[in-house]
Amino acid sequence: MRPFDEIFAIAADRKGGPAALETQLTKPKSAEELAQIPEDRWLAQFTKGVFQAGFNWQVIENKWEGFEAAFHGFDVDRCAFLHDEDMDRLMSNTDIVRNGPKIRTVIENAHFIQTLRAEGGAGVVLGGWDSRDYVGLLEFMKKGGARIGGNTGQYALRFLGKDSFILSRDVVARLIAEGVVDKQPTSKGAMKKVQEAFDIWMEQSGRSLTEISRVLAMSV
Repeated sequence: MRPFDEIFAIAADRKGGPAALETQLTKPKSAEELAQIPEDRWLAQFTKGVFQAGFNWQVIENKWEGFEAAFHGFDVDRCAFLHDEDMDRLMSNTDIVRNGPKIRTVIENAHFIQTLRAEGGAGVVLGGWDSRDYVGLLEFMKKGGARIGGNTGQYALRFLGKDSFILSRDVVARLIAEGVVDKQPTSKGAMKKVQEAFDIWMEQSGRSLTEISRVLAMSV
């Protein structure tokens, strides 16, 4: 596995130099900033990610005002108590994508967010999770939520500003090239190896998971 500086140099060479590469890197929000994000925005982003998975992202973006209206601004308590009549209403609402299983994830993820209140809320629990156990955060979301433990959850966390890596095709290609994994990591063992590699690169560079993930993607 190469030191991070060498991978950064590869990415910089592809992107027009170190300064040009730096302009394409973003830093995550602080734990304090994430703690201030209202729980309805966590639910909204999880929902957007679930509906975008396997679908044209722009279609969901174009319909997003309809989603916000249909789910009452993603008020967590209202979404948690949606019942059969609400499901009938939603399944006939042409302002959203009428996918029953995905609609039900709104209810399940609202319940998940409710369970976090006792520990300070979604912003505190998810936003304050240690970057050195990011894989543990994904596992926590997989067990507690609905369809937010894999790439959907990774993208949702990134868009919310949480320090994160995304196992995109290019990032995985770099991880394979570095001998960290030999294919798309899905098992707990493989994910542990990915976390360990990112931990080493964080120590070497002083950079966040978000920055390192972006550099890996742009090195391919």
